Amino acid sequence: MTDRRVVVVTGGGTGIGAATARLLRSTGHHVVVSGRRPEPLERVAEETGALAHPADVGDPDAVQGLVDAAVAAYGRLDGLVLNAGIGRGGGVGELSVEDWETVMRTNVTGPFLLLRAALPHLLQARGSVVAVASVSALRNGMGNAAYATSKAALLQLCRSLAVDYGGRGLRANTVCPSWVRTDMADRRMARFADEAGLGSGGPAADGVETAYETATRLCPAGRPGEPREVAEAITWLLSPAASLVNGAVLTVDGGVTAVDPGTVAFDFRVEPRDGR
Repeated sequence: MTDRRVVVVTGGGTGIGAATARLLRSTGHHVVVSGRRPEPLERVAEETGALAHPADVGDPDAVQGLVDAAVAAYGRLDGLVLNAGIGRGGGVGELSVEDWETVMRTNVTGPFLLLRAALPHLLQARGSVVAVASVSALRNGMGNAAYATSKAALLQLCRSLAVDYGGRGLRANTVCPSWVRTDMADRRMARFADEAGLGSGGPAADGVETAYETATRLCPAGRPGEPREVAEAITWLLSPAASLVNGAVLTVDGGVTAVDPGTVAFDFRVEPRDGR
């Protein structure tokens, strides 16, 4: 790529956000990484030369400050990667109102606030937005009501941008990863390993690895993704190479959403858990 764009990456201190920041910087772009915790952001900034700007995406003033800081530093804003996200487990009957509102504030309202603040700059630059949703926006699992609902809403928020502003040159697309090795996923796998008794008696890391293997057993790729693999898809969608791609939903999931659950019983290689 020869153009030097300016991109803000939320949730940029770890996981997919950090991998995206590294890849964008390696291709010569200016990057602003943002998140609530300064320490991970500073590590990414020191490693890559990105600009670290801590901000809570659920705070309208903080979001406006993030956009202003990017424009002040680089004179323009060409792209957003809406990657900040949290989860709270539970079905509708188990979730507290506070947990529901916390998830929605970070995963849906936060991106809306950032998009609203950044929109004039993005339109001027004929820029691009990529939202990091999840296969949970397309499929659902038990105890996932708040997270799945928020990711489906994020997907439609991004499509609304494509419909409303595509005629003015703005592109907005969504990536939907499945399990990817991130800090957030590692914590979930550690809980899963403990609940299911996976890797009992061995190091905690063995239980996490067994949990990943179990969780991806029905995935054609047979493994979780790596943050860099999702970052590659995000970077392509941001780039002029994807100039006609708008309002799209790209699954980066190793093929898991292509699987028909109704046929799994016919594959005798699949061994269900014993229900411990």
